[in-house]
Amino acid sequence: MSRALLATVIAFVLCAGGASVSAQKAAAKPPAAAGAVVNLNTATATQIATLPGIGEKAAQRIIEYREKNGGFKKIEELMNVKGIGEKSFLKLKPLVTVGEGKPAAHQ
Repeated sequence: MSRALLATVIAFVLCAGGASVSAQKAAAKPPAAAGAVVNLNTATATQIATLPGIGEKAAQRIIEYREKNGGFKKIEELMNVKGIGEKSFLKLKPLVTVGEGKPAAHQ
């Protein structure tokens, strides 16, 4: 086997291995259950972090916004949270609500 071919095979194997690690990390975070809607006023940080594109830090910012402002009156207020723009909001819109209920205890 030539050195160039060997280098190509090694590079391919390394890239494929890296992709599988990325896929494993993505799979480690379970998506919000199909049909399950997260209430921004009552959900814990852990529950909010199950939303697509929302990690632990963003979930904590959502909780902080909720506590500072006395809860969300409408889901569009989610765009007032740092790091959540219109594009992210549009993905989250069908998955969130601000229905009745008392806010969850601080996480």
